[in-house]
Amino acid sequence: MKNKAIFLTAALFACTALPSMAQKLNGAGASFPYPIYSKWFSEYSAAHSGVQINYQSIGSGGGIRQVTAGVADFGASDGPMTDQQLSESKVKIIHIPTVLGAVVPIYNLPGVSAELKFSPDVLADIYLGKISTWNDGRIAKDNPGVNLPSSTINVVHRSDGSGTTYIFTDYLSKVSNDWKNGPGKNTAVSWPKGIGAKGNEAVAGMVRQLPGTIGYVELIYALQNKIPFGYVKNAAGAWVKGSIAGVTEAAASVKSMPSDYRVSITNAPGKNAYPISSFTWLLIPNPSPDQAKGKVIKDFLNWMLDHGESEVEALYYAPLPDSVIAKVKATVAQLK
Repeated sequence: MKNKAIFLTAALFACTALPSMAQKLNGAGASFPYPIYSKWFSEYSAAHSGVQINYQSIGSGGGIRQVTAGVADFGASDGPMTDQQLSESKVKIIHIPTVLGAVVPIYNLPGVSAELKFSPDVLADIYLGKISTWNDGRIAKDNPGVNLPSSTINVVHRSDGSGTTYIFTDYLSKVSNDWKNGPGKNTAVSWPKGIGAKGNEAVAGMVRQLPGTIGYVELIYALQNKIPFGYVKNAAGAWVKGSIAGVTEAAASVKSMPSDYRVSITNAPGKNAYPISSFTWLLIPNPSPDQAKGKVIKDFLNWMLDHGESEVEALYYAPLPDSVIAKVKATVAQLK
């Protein structure tokens, strides 16, 4: 009887404890890091019974709106929130850098097998509408010996609020005064020309399907969809393609990470630095409106730093530098 009583007590404890341990978290935001986030959230949930993390790849703008309105438990963005967005948020938001990645110019040009090269000013002027045909003299100058067609360049851009757009336009604003003084940098801009598509997935799909198109996506979307992507001339004057090594060198340009982690590494110096590189961030409410969910988020972030970072290169992201990981761990420890 005594053993039976102990068993019943233990069973009762388990039944009452499990509901409090079980947590369903909802996050939303950037499509740029979606492949690695999807892997991380799935692995973490599998290793932590009762925990379920759902993430919607709706674009950075949507992620910012949902987390600042208190609709999502966390957000995600490739473009750091502005001072105004932070001040208007219903909750205090902490930026937590997670990985680094590259935005690459993808294209669909039948009959051209050579890997194309794009100077910074050429990329800007294609998106400004100043360069409208593939055999334009400035593109030809960057690609000697390549038989470029006279067909029209069909520009594809994001239609939603996008961190990938922020990275791309941040870069264009640094290399082109016309872009800086025109559309400028933001998660959404007034595009001078082109067709809009929602998410990295849709931009990649549209470029893959439509001949004569050019677009911009995070590196893994180009690789997964087997879409050609071009070399870009960096600040040192070298032609480089998007790669883990190039992103890592761009990150090394940050000598002192700001305490809020809001930093830009586009057009970074360095012989092999890839110029359209960026950190991406999780947006964490602090203190968490739900203490139990806050504990899970904090535990996940520590898991990410200790285990998840070792998995990112397999999906063509660059891991956080060790110095940044140490700084982020200290920040995570202070989350409430």
